[in-house]
Amino acid sequence: MFARLIGTGSCLPGKPVSNDDLAARGIDTNDEWIVTRTGIRSRYLAEAGMTSSELGLQAAQRALEMAGVGPEELDLIIVATSTPDFIFPSTACLIQGKLGNKGATAFDVQAVCAGFAYALGIAEKFIRSGSHSKALVIGAEVFSRILDWQDRGTCVLFGDGAGAVVLEASAKPGILATAMHADGSQSGILNVPGQICGGQVTGDPFLRMDGQSVFKFAVRVLSEIAEEVCTQAGIQTADVDWLIPHQANIRIIEATGKKLGIGRDKVIVTVDRHGNTSAASVPLALDEAVRDGRIQRGQRVLLEGVGGGFTWGAALLEF
Repeated sequence: MFARLIGTGSCLPGKPVSNDDLAARGIDTNDEWIVTRTGIRSRYLAEAGMTSSELGLQAAQRALEMAGVGPEELDLIIVATSTPDFIFPSTACLIQGKLGNKGATAFDVQAVCAGFAYALGIAEKFIRSGSHSKALVIGAEVFSRILDWQDRGTCVLFGDGAGAVVLEASAKPGILATAMHADGSQSGILNVPGQICGGQVTGDPFLRMDGQSVFKFAVRVLSEIAEEVCTQAGIQTADVDWLIPHQANIRIIEATGKKLGIGRDKVIVTVDRHGNTSAASVPLALDEAVRDGRIQRGQRVLLEGVGGGFTWGAALLEF
């Protein structure tokens, strides 16, 4: 029994915000500086009141429509997010309520930018165990809420959005291999070191990052985990039809592809238009490539993400 992907969906809030738009808002930056270092030209930023659950709901509805599955048929809902609506209830339960589903297992996964890979791997194991048959997996983020808009080294990198997939139990090949890892000793190079205590914010409530350390770590572990899932499935990385890496920085994407020997023409890139949407980046890119016809049934697709924690994960699937 396999967990097979049968639908994808995504949601981006409002209109794209260009690099020039950010500069016009008073941020000490310019288009050339951002594009040269990151490859990012625009991103989407949620308006006040737009939450991760609302973005996730819209992405989920589109994925369910493609799959031809009604919300009542779902027995598992997992949301990957680092920017939940509330401390609790979970964003998954909020989306479940908005969909009108009752009774499905529903919970959030917090693995930052590797969150979608983690959530997909967890859902796959639920389905292969035989306990669940139809799963909705969502990555949804409003990272704009945790950015220091005076820190040009981080605020220009991120955007908001959501992506979703529907999985079902199937005798046909689907998710062929998954892997998930973490190294908590590296937590200091990318974090939001603040918390709510006694009704007050303590510590630093904004995203902080050591960019050079993140780059080196990300390229290494993304290459290693890609090799790991391909080995599990008994194939070479050259046999992969499409690589969808976490959309953090074009330099990381290109370095990872080069290390794996996967040509640029086989790599799905959306970071130039979406920025880094954390747990939403991989499903957003996947949905775009499915809907524009690049990804076809029967092809092998490698998804991978890396994020604060440090966490990293991957899934190899036959679409």
